[in-house]
Amino acid sequence: MPLPKAELHLHIEGTLEPELAFALAARNGVTLPYADTEELRKAYEFADLQSFLNLYYGLMAVLRTEDDFADLADAYLARAAAQGVRHAEIFFDPQAHLARGVGMGTVVAGLGRALDRSEAVHGVSTQLIMCFLRDESAGSAMETLEAAKPYLAPRGPIIGVGLDSAEVGHPPAKFAEVYGAAAALGLRRVAHAGEEGPPAYITEALDVLGAERIDHGLRCMEDPELVDRLVRDRVPLTLCPLSNVRLRAVDVLAEHPLPKMLDAGLLCTVNSDDPAYFGGYAGDNFRAVREALGLSPERLRELARNSFVASFLEHDEERRARYIAEVEAYEFR
Repeated sequence: MPLPKAELHLHIEGTLEPELAFALAARNGVTLPYADTEELRKAYEFADLQSFLNLYYGLMAVLRTEDDFADLADAYLARAAAQGVRHAEIFFDPQAHLARGVGMGTVVAGLGRALDRSEAVHGVSTQLIMCFLRDESAGSAMETLEAAKPYLAPRGPIIGVGLDSAEVGHPPAKFAEVYGAAAALGLRRVAHAGEEGPPAYITEALDVLGAERIDHGLRCMEDPELVDRLVRDRVPLTLCPLSNVRLRAVDVLAEHPLPKMLDAGLLCTVNSDDPAYFGGYAGDNFRAVREALGLSPERLRELARNSFVASFLEHDEERRARYIAEVEAYEFR
């Protein structure tokens, strides 16, 4: 049985495995520019974040209907459950679909079908977070928030907003107004910062956007004062080790700053980001850091415990306590 854990940094579009991509392409009459799954997998060699994003957005063309999004989420949840995920807070990118003529209702209804049955079918509780594309305009983000209003909690499944896509040149402050509007609606707020962008983007996400959790954040280690603040305020960081290697944020996994970050007292979690593209799901990331970084069982237990502490499960403390108890009782082999 795998170590129980929560996944807090997962883009559902990034779980599109080549086999499912070809199956959905056939179902929807979409022609992919690859001969087969093997040729597509060979395209998963990325020089940087932008080279990944080009393929990521291109493959979304196969996602057209509610059934497509439901199948995508079901496939992820089955894999996540098999790797010990007990709770998942799932990102999705509505602007990328709206730009293709796929409506917000289609996306949310399809994902919602899978999420509604997840606990019964997979034993995984779920929450849904809508991300804004930072390389799109602030006006587009505000229009997207407006379009999402019928699907926001408590009536709908969307409990929060995030910020993703190309980081460099798109500082968090660009989205101050839409984050203020999201806060007024009672939504939780997270933001990608400090992956390719500088530590100052992390500070800006906290101060200007009111981010409650920082996605990635590994470049905080370049700013000791920022590290002290993150430790003092117990701001969670949702690290994605295999992603960091694939996108060249770190050269090799053995050089990942995760151990130093834990030693500094940072509230770190380990997640899979876009697992179909980066070589592994949540459990694969835990296994990789254990082997490459020599993390002890207690360190792994700390990371798993952190994932539940950092989750947005305040409305259900009994559930969170139960998940943490599973971590504490886990016996490594």
